[in-house]
Amino acid sequence: MKRALTLLSLVVLASTAAFAQRNLVRSEDVKTFLNSKTYVVLEHNMTSGYNVEIKAAVKKSWNITEYEFITAQQFEEMRQDIDKSFLVLVKMKFPDDKSVPLYNFLSVSLGAAVKNITDMPDICSIPLCYDGLSEDTYTFKLEGIIRFVQNYIRMIDANPALIKKDAFKQFNANNAEVKKKELWVNESSLAKDVRGLADLRKTYKHTVKVVKPEDIQKAIAEKNPNVLYLHKVGPEGSRMQWRVYKMILGAGDDKMYYYDVHNCKTKDLDGFLAKDFKKINK
Repeated sequence: MKRALTLLSLVVLASTAAFAQRNLVRSEDVKTFLNSKTYVVLEHNMTSGYNVEIKAAVKKSWNITEYEFITAQQFEEMRQDIDKSFLVLVKMKFPDDKSVPLYNFLSVSLGAAVKNITDMPDICSIPLCYDGLSEDTYTFKLEGIIRFVQNYIRMIDANPALIKKDAFKQFNANNAEVKKKELWVNESSLAKDVRGLADLRKTYKHTVKVVKPEDIQKAIAEKNPNVLYLHKVGPEGSRMQWRVYKMILGAGDDKMYYYDVHNCKTKDLDGFLAKDFKKINK
């Protein structure tokens, strides 16, 4: 049975600032993180799908720092310690939005003596889902996502010039490489006009496979070098129709090959669009 995501109540109360306004990470912050111990914050519901998958993913693939699992209460007690770092679910909103959708991000943050969690130095944050929707839309990709996060942090440590606003957009330079691999997608991650296999093949001329979540999870676990997978964050048929985040990640190399965001004003636009396929159809 699908479980709705229950965010850490402490995070819900504190996270009111906008993701767009989070401070740009500094190279000194990256160095501080690399020399820290990372505390992985678990949800109150210890049997949630998120807790199960993040524990498994961290134990298997987190190797950039020492780590320890902690509770939400421990996080609240520790988050102002500047010598600590945290892997934590954070609720974000954008103040200029006419509606008030909230997004759940997986954030690597440094401890800081600030009131709001979103004011903590942000090393890297990845959108996971709209707040209140099922965690089943992303938990099967968590191992791949945390491997990408570590890969990204190592990149900006080695080359601080890569630190910039909208940093993920620079990975669109990898678009031309998508055709060299198989692109695996879930049907629900596609816009309605490209969900039909015939329409999909007309739209994208390279290898694309419509697969089950467990297929993607297996490819990530096996580090399949031939597979790229789509990570889409959208309203999933709910009334909260606003941003749709789209990322293509490598199951084997943990690279990002595509990044874009569009506004979703109708259910038909909730997914990877025909125009997204055109951008990688080179």
